Amino acid sequence: MARITAGITTSHVPAIGAAIDNNRSAEPYWTPLFAGYDWTRRWIAGAAPDVVILVYNDHASAFSMDFIPTFAIGCAEAFQPADEGWGPRPVPVVKGHADLAWHIAQCCILDEFDMTIVNKMDVDHGLTVPLSLVFGQPDDWPVRVIPIAVNVVIYPPPSGNRCWMLGEAIARAVASYPEDLNVQIWGTGGMSHQLQGPRAGLINQPFDQAFLDDLTADPARLRHLPHIDYLREAGSEGIELVMWLIMRGALGADVRQLHRHYHVPASNTAVGHLVLEKP
Repeated sequence: MARITAGITTSHVPAIGAAIDNNRSAEPYWTPLFAGYDWTRRWIAGAAPDVVILVYNDHASAFSMDFIPTFAIGCAEAFQPADEGWGPRPVPVVKGHADLAWHIAQCCILDEFDMTIVNKMDVDHGLTVPLSLVFGQPDDWPVRVIPIAVNVVIYPPPSGNRCWMLGEAIARAVASYPEDLNVQIWGTGGMSHQLQGPRAGLINQPFDQAFLDDLTADPARLRHLPHIDYLREAGSEGIELVMWLIMRGALGADVRQLHRHYHVPASNTAVGHLVLEKP
């Protein structure tokens, strides 16, 4: 049967993608950030996942104010890099795993999650930057990817607890898939940041570090953290962190932290990164 073996969290800052694409990752400003992913790139070569379920948020590339699903799953065979206004990133086409994606969609819907099924979707930096951070710049991505897009842009976003429960439902779906697959689930976005208004540029390092601590040690606290706390403590875009709880819920009660990285700043954002493994 398929099995979820590990989870990754990482920020998906668009400027990181620009640094990679423009050969600036070795510049002094960027070197400490990318160094925090060296361990992960070595580890994942040995972990060799077949499929990555990648939880991210769209940034008005595939969806708009006309249509904003709370939870959407990409069930296509492939996803093109999105043009976010300056051309698509020069990265490989993202190859999906349609059979597993459809299985997850069916299982989650029958498990009372109203998933939006998407058969054509361009994927933006929210999905491609995490792949670049972990896999570098290959000619083809070495894994199949199932995108799960979460609305954290327009109020109301889903609660942390609902995200956690979706993670549990995804784990049940994967465990019931008959093919022998090594599956990872990644939660992306965050950490604390605000892009507009009087608090633009806000970064709250104590909040971020406590969130990283509790994702392993006390996830129950994070499940029930209200939206207003994210807004007050982590800025208007800090709500992206609820997507990490989908990953965490899918891993189950006990996890082992293999790697942790935190860096400030990357553009105007705090970058957090964890690698968690099921014991």
